[in-house]
Amino acid sequence: MATMVPPIPTADDKKVDQKVDYSNLSCPIAFEELHREAMMSLKPELFEGLRFDFTKMLNQKFSLNHSVSMGPTEIPSQSAEVIKIPTANYEFGANFIDHPKLLLLGRAMTDGRVTARVKYDVFDNLTLKANAQLTSEPHMSQGMINFDYKGKDYRTQFQMGNGALLGASYIQSVTNHLSLGGEVFWAGQHRKSGVGYAARYNTDKMVATGQVASTGMVLLSYVQKVSEKVSLAADLMCNYLSRDVTASFGYDYILRQCRLRGKVDSNGVCAAFLEERLNMGLNFILSAELDHKKKDYKFGFGLTVGE
Repeated sequence: MATMVPPIPTADDKKVDQKVDYSNLSCPIAFEELHREAMMSLKPELFEGLRFDFTKMLNQKFSLNHSVSMGPTEIPSQSAEVIKIPTANYEFGANFIDHPKLLLLGRAMTDGRVTARVKYDVFDNLTLKANAQLTSEPHMSQGMINFDYKGKDYRTQFQMGNGALLGASYIQSVTNHLSLGGEVFWAGQHRKSGVGYAARYNTDKMVATGQVASTGMVLLSYVQKVSEKVSLAADLMCNYLSRDVTASFGYDYILRQCRLRGKVDSNGVCAAFLEERLNMGLNFILSAELDHKKKDYKFGFGLTVGE
């Protein structure tokens, strides 16, 4: 009996004995980015027609962007038929990035739109974000300012926008994998207010998120990481006030020289987005969206030059 060796604890036993250290939880992601993994697969940047993007680095912090796009644009119509008119647009942009403290982005389009984005780390835990879009159309210009504060195991955000828009959100890490949060907002121009609640559970292999708001919106998403290069995503979006429901299933497949993303939803819409790396600083893009219900089919291809 004295020579008997006690059993060696297995990995499963160690997992059972593990306890949550509530004094050493990680900081959760921002409330507005709860569904970011699912959106990467389900919301690719689809486009129609031709697109060409060129980026010129002037130095390590400053760069210029030139973008040309040609393709049809949908116009509002009373009938179910989709009406499109041919359009062409040129966009000039300038970027200043002093990583990681300061980010300045500006864009000017030939259709009269001007956009700007600012991200500045005021302190180590406090970040200022500002977005603005100016248009020639009356009452269509928009502006938003966000203050994002990161605590040790929580994150809170306060935002102000034109139209007397006010909002605040808070998210807290409950365990190493689970975080809970909530938000409130007030749109003074439209005399509307609301509250929302969210939960996010993530591991190395999956991410599950749920969000509900008093406006009637319910959004559930799930991402399964099959491997380092393959992930599957699904979401369910519904409005229990208007009884609108949409379900989507998507994928994200990273190959050696390309990345393929796509989705199919319950409305009969299928989409795919391919980014092929032809050479250093040269990417080829293919975009396709098929709406069988509306008989609306969109195809696009483009080139991206520069990093």
